[in-house]
Amino acid sequence: MDELQTYTRGQLALRNGQDKPQIWVAFKGVIYDVSESKLWRNGKHYEHWAGQDLTDELKDAPHSEKVFEKFKTVGKLL
Repeated sequence: MDELQTYTRGQLALRNGQDKPQIWVAFKGVIYDVSESKLWRNGKHYEHWAGQDLTDELKDAPHSEKVFEKFKTVGKLL
């Protein structure tokens, strides 16, 4: 398996659907590309914003962490 590239929180923050076209979120140190999801249009999903670590916010979501399995892993969060 290829080694995943690492990104800083600042680099992740730029992938918010506004500053750059990519829409990425992090969960438990892994960064996922949610650009293709209709639920993440314009980098916003309900009260959540892309370009952030959503680990602490998942407890308020109506879904489990299994939702991330359908998205491509792009890297690791430093």
